[in-house]
Amino acid sequence: MKVFCLGAAGRISRESALDLVQYSDFEKITIGDYNVEEAQKVAQWLNDDRVDVVKIDVTKVDEAAEMMKGYDVVMDGTQITLNGLSTECIAKAGCHGVNLNGFGEENKWDGLFKEAGKACVPGFGMTPGTTQMMAMHLANQLDTVEEVYVSHGAFRPFAFSKSITETTTYEYDPNLESRVVFEDGKFIQVPPFARPRKIDLPQPYGETTQYIIPHSETVTLAQALKDKGVRLIEVRGTWPQQNMTLVRGLYDYGILKNPVVKVGDTEKGLMSIIGDYLVESQEGKTTKLYGYALHVEVVGYKDGVKKQGILYHTHPASDGSVEGWEGLRAYTRNVGIPLAIAAEQLAKGQVKGTGILIPEDAFEPEQIFKELERRGIYMHESWNSL
Repeated sequence: MKVFCLGAAGRISRESALDLVQYSDFEKITIGDYNVEEAQKVAQWLNDDRVDVVKIDVTKVDEAAEMMKGYDVVMDGTQITLNGLSTECIAKAGCHGVNLNGFGEENKWDGLFKEAGKACVPGFGMTPGTTQMMAMHLANQLDTVEEVYVSHGAFRPFAFSKSITETTTYEYDPNLESRVVFEDGKFIQVPPFARPRKIDLPQPYGETTQYIIPHSETVTLAQALKDKGVRLIEVRGTWPQQNMTLVRGLYDYGILKNPVVKVGDTEKGLMSIIGDYLVESQEGKTTKLYGYALHVEVVGYKDGVKKQGILYHTHPASDGSVEGWEGLRAYTRNVGIPLAIAAEQLAKGQVKGTGILIPEDAFEPEQIFKELERRGIYMHESWNSL
C-alpha cells in the first residue's frame, strides 16, 4: 500500500505522517508539500526508509493529480481554503481521500470519486471526525434520539501556524452562513458567541463556557440520525481563555469583518494584518495549557426510558511526563492521529461505499476507538436516566 501525505510539512499533518510510520502497514509514505525544504526536515525527523518527499502545487491541478496517481489514498492536510482544489486533485488522480476540515468544498467532486470507485471522507481529525464517532456510539444504543450536544476544547495558541490563524478567523467570521444549529428539522444560522453553555471537561481543563461553531457535525449528524427522529443538534467549541478574550474583542470592534485599511502604500484586510503579527509574536505562539478535550452528550429513549449518554476523551499529559506529547504536541497529535487512522482504513478497503462520504457512513466508531487506545487516547462513557 502507498499513501500520499499532502501538506505533511505542516505542524499537524506531520504528526499524521509520524503515526503512519509508527503504526501503519504502508510500504511507501510520500510527503507532498509546496514547502519542500520543510518537508525534507520532516522526512529526516521521521527517519524511515519508506518515506520520500516531492514538491507539489495543488493550484496546478492536472500536474498535481498526475503525481498522486498510483497511490491507494491521499491524506490531505492542507488548509481550509485549499480543500476544494486539493480534493479535485485527489478525485482526478483516482485515489481514496481524507482531510481534516470538511467544510463542504469537497462535495462537488462526488461524481469523480464514484466513477473511479473510490471514497473521500472530508473532515476527520478530532473535531470534526472523532466527535461524530462518539455521537454515533451513544446514539446507536438508543431507540430514538432527541438532542445531541457536541463540544470540544482546543487548547493551543491562537496562531502557531498561518493555517490555524486562518481557521480561527474563519470560524468567527460574522457573516459566515455555515454557523448553524439543527432545530426541529431546520438549519438555523446563528452569530458568533451564540448560545453559551457551560461544559465540564476533564482535568486539567475543567469547566469552560462554549459557543456555537461552524463545524460539519451539525450537518452530518442531522443526516445520520434522521431516522432516529433527532430534533436538536448543537456543536460548540472553545480555545484557551486568553484566545477567547481576544476573539471576543476583535468581534465586538468589527475587526473580524476584516475591513480593508491602508498601511503606507499598501491596502490589506485589518484581520489579516493582525494575523500576520500574531504568527510572529510570542503571545500568538504560546499558551499556558496544551491539549484537546472532546465532550459529547446524546439524549433519547431506550425501551421507553429517557436516557442521557455522555462520552469524553483523555490523552497523555502535555507536561513532559510522556515522551512525544510535550507542549503543543499534545494538541497536534490529537488532531493528526485520527487522520492517519482514517487514511489506513480507506487504503485497506475497510470503508464501504464510494463518492463523498460523511464520517458516520464511512467508519465504525468502536474500531476508531480501538485504534485510538493503541496510541494512549481513551474514551470515557457514562449513562443517566432522566
